[in-house]
Amino acid sequence: MIRVQREDFDLGAELAALTAGNPKVGGLAVFVGLVRDLSGGSAVGAMTLEHYPGMTERMLERIEAEARERWPLEASLVIHRYGRLEPGDQIVLVATASAHREAAFQACHFLIDWLKTKAPFWKLEETEGGSRWVEARDGDGQAAARWETDDPEAAE
Repeated sequence: MIRVQREDFDLGAELAALTAGNPKVGGLAVFVGLVRDLSGGSAVGAMTLEHYPGMTERMLERIEAEARERWPLEASLVIHRYGRLEPGDQIVLVATASAHREAAFQACHFLIDWLKTKAPFWKLEETEGGSRWVEARDGDGQAAARWETDDPEAAE
């Protein structure tokens, strides 16, 4: 399931709903991204996330479909927020459920790596020195590149 939304999410409620009534789930892997208060040595007062409605959801659906092809998932959830957020606010939730923990771990890691590099989101940080667009980090591209294979075991 994919959701792009302005409002915050309740982590406990989302995870409970994801696994409710499915006794096949043996492992649940979760990543929650938060707004940091420091970036590049500057204090961050807020971050505004922008996206292209429609395009963003389609890309997230493709990324989720790829994860489901690679790993035996019982369920998956990606929630990404947009709008103005402050340090400590939740930005993104990625959760994967599988019969076995390893598939859940790998699929969750894959989803966040590809989401960071392939989903059309833009981040504008408000700092003491003014506003600045967040550039892609080399490390994000390297993390995503390791999944560019048809063999998920090779991505470890």
